[in-house]
Amino acid sequence: MDKKAVLTELLRTKETSTFLGGESPTTVITGSKYIPLLSGAVQGDCTVDYAVDAALLSEIRGVLLIGPEGSGKSTALQKLAVDWAQGERLQNFSFVFHFNLRDFNSLGGERSLKALLQSSHPSLTAGSVAVVAKRPEEVLFVFDSLDQYRHSLDPSVHALCSDPNQEAAVSCLVASLLHGSLLRGSAFVVATRPTSNLKYLNGTHVEVLGFSKLQREVYFTNCFTDANATKPLLHMERTLGFYNICSSPRFCWTVCSIYSLLLDSGAKLPETLSQLFVDILVHLMETLCLNEASVRALVSPLGRMASLCLLDHSNIAQESIKSFGCQQLLTAVDAFLVVDGDPESDKCTFSFRSQLMQEFILALAFFLRESPGEGVEHFLTKHKGRATFLDFFLSGLSEEVQRRPLETLLGKANPDQIEDFRRWFKSSSAETWRGYEKDKHYRCFHLLHQAQNEALTKEIITPSARLEYHTDLSLQDCVALNYVAMSFNKIPSLSLCGTNILPEMAKFLTPTMSVSHSLNFSHCTFSTGAIPHLASALRNGVVSDLCLYNSHCGDEMLNVLATSLQNSKLQKLSLHGCDLTGGCCDDLVPLLTSQLCTLVINFNQIGDDGFIKLCKALNCPHNRLQELDMHNCNLTAASMEAFAEALCSGQSHLRKVNLRANKIGDDGVRALSKSLQNSFCKLHSLELYDTELTGACCSHLKEALESEHFSLLELDLSVNELGQEGALLLCQGLNRPGCPIEKLYLNRCELTPPVFKELASLLKVGTLKSLSVGVNDVGDKGAKYLWEAVAHPNCLLEELDVEMTGLTDACVEDLCAALRASKTLKRLEMKNNSLTDVSVPAIIRAFQDSANMQELNLRYNDFSEEVLHLLDEAKIRY
Repeated sequence: MDKKAVLTELLRTKETSTFLGGESPTTVITGSKYIPLLSGAVQGDCTVDYAVDAALLSEIRGVLLIGPEGSGKSTALQKLAVDWAQGERLQNFSFVFHFNLRDFNSLGGERSLKALLQSSHPSLTAGSVAVVAKRPEEVLFVFDSLDQYRHSLDPSVHALCSDPNQEAAVSCLVASLLHGSLLRGSAFVVATRPTSNLKYLNGTHVEVLGFSKLQREVYFTNCFTDANATKPLLHMERTLGFYNICSSPRFCWTVCSIYSLLLDSGAKLPETLSQLFVDILVHLMETLCLNEASVRALVSPLGRMASLCLLDHSNIAQESIKSFGCQQLLTAVDAFLVVDGDPESDKCTFSFRSQLMQEFILALAFFLRESPGEGVEHFLTKHKGRATFLDFFLSGLSEEVQRRPLETLLGKANPDQIEDFRRWFKSSSAETWRGYEKDKHYRCFHLLHQAQNEALTKEIITPSARLEYHTDLSLQDCVALNYVAMSFNKIPSLSLCGTNILPEMAKFLTPTMSVSHSLNFSHCTFSTGAIPHLASALRNGVVSDLCLYNSHCGDEMLNVLATSLQNSKLQKLSLHGCDLTGGCCDDLVPLLTSQLCTLVINFNQIGDDGFIKLCKALNCPHNRLQELDMHNCNLTAASMEAFAEALCSGQSHLRKVNLRANKIGDDGVRALSKSLQNSFCKLHSLELYDTELTGACCSHLKEALESEHFSLLELDLSVNELGQEGALLLCQGLNRPGCPIEKLYLNRCELTPPVFKELASLLKVGTLKSLSVGVNDVGDKGAKYLWEAVAHPNCLLEELDVEMTGLTDACVEDLCAALRASKTLKRLEMKNNSLTDVSVPAIIRAFQDSANMQELNLRYNDFSEEVLHLLDEAKIRY
């Protein structure tokens, strides 16, 4: 095969560059503008060229190149054939035949494969054709535009042939080649948009992803050779929001073309996708030099054609062109449509060069209707699933400032149609915000972004709206979300739980983060490049609450944020489970000596050395910290002296401290107990749950409780081995007149009935409002003391937890009497006991008779299915 002749044939310009159709493959290749496309064929970085070559060189005989409109598939195929002809690729093939399947639609009659090859490739000699038939394994067929091929590849509808000399319909020859009956052993590459014919083909799928961000930068640099290249690229990415279309080489060509025209004329660049297509359509109409009547006469039938193409998934026949009344405007139509066949032939068909323009024309035609037609809701429903951006374009065109350039060319839009859209948009948006479907929220953001109407945004989304979204937030969603947020000066909160925060995403959301009072990045993963954007938002914004719960940011990320945190307005910082060590405390110390009021740093390996650094900061006169959560931070008694000193320094504002699940032990509590007796200590809540305490610590706590300076309102000693002796000492301290404790938690502390008796005495004094003594096996005998106390007129208890305390039906009479007598009890936890069906009617009556009971939890008791409906009707948890 004469490769030189093939090369000449391939580089002969068959298509011209069009504004909507993009630059022709020939000019891209000959102009050294070709950029290898990104592929989704394998994990990691891989170009389409590499994926195709790798498949064919591994003796895979079929490769299916699949990608959306304008993704560069045609150019990639022609480049493959050119490179082969130049001896640069796939030299294991002696013959490469390049076809556009769209050209086969109009080929009638029958012919042999040999005849088809010779007619399509004039340089092919008879001798070469004979070699093709003898050595099919050296033959590669390159087929473009399968999605525009009108014939089925279903093998059951063809009488597949195997003889290259046998005459058959071209559709049969194509099917026979692709199914391997004709020239068995030959290879093929097929390029297509997603189409139903794909299900009939076997082969390696190579997904065409188009341009990566870096490739877009190269493309724009080539288009704008001066210093202006950066401006249009950044503008496209900011305003169009990295829509998937921005990865399309054809779309990049269109954007570069219109941006170049706008920049040269000094015009403003478009702010939305809708505005971009307004500018494109204005340019096309001005190029066609049509008057107002002609432009309107062109757009309306194009709108009907657009709807028909979308609904029927088919091209428009010549007959339909005539029925739409725009036959006389075929020369103008050519700017928008691809002509398949002879324009004068009845077999000729037309399809839109750009589906985006197709949807834009459809939206525009809706607003140009002179007489009332179908409502916008029916209009959108009819095209749902077929048009991606139709509602975007309707939203943009509904605003007068955006459609004004078009109205100058084709006259005013129908105000009734505009009003119909606005009514629908407001009502559907109100329904969206009553629900919690994030996808619908995102869509609403996009429509508001297209409208570019801040008054409308404030009407639809109230300033108090909490923007809480999870996981799959895309870059384009970020752009739309940012537009909505920036319509307000401040928003209550932004929550992006579970999201992988990429640099581009953080960049676009920086303004939104800056105006948010609360930022929740729970379970998020931050790319390194995203952290400076968060830092900027903290430094320059109004953020007062930052949650990085389980974000695994580590010491390094915190170090990057440190300066910005110090210069922020932050009052609450949550670093739960962030893989921090004591080394991070150097960065936290400046925060504690400034405006921070709440620090949550639990489930990190801070250790005693790190905590001691924080304690020193609490001695600073400028510290404002009121709440400190150090749950499970690998602390021991070794750091409690320093903490006690800080509490007594006179500089500490701490009111609430959580030291759960740390190995503090009795020695640590001894140090803390001393501080609790100091007049400078203003602590109100102390959690020592599961801190390896024994009864030995209770004598120290008793001394603290008996001190006139003791200020704790809440004390949690749950899951510690206090035992009877220690707990009784504790009760003695609690009995002090004026003891301020209101909430006491003693779950699983090895308590006994005598301890419950003493606790009941406390309740009768009238100080405790919440008591939790679950998982202490005292049985009905021990609980009886509590029921009597609850019924006492001086008892102020509002919450009681007696989960898993060995209760049986024998306690129910006392329980019900207590519920009826109490004037304060609101919540009662009785989970995991041994109550049975017998007790249910009495409990329900007592619960309903109580004037103050709000919640009763009886889950995991020994109830049968027969009584569950009774509990359900009484609104008792079971």
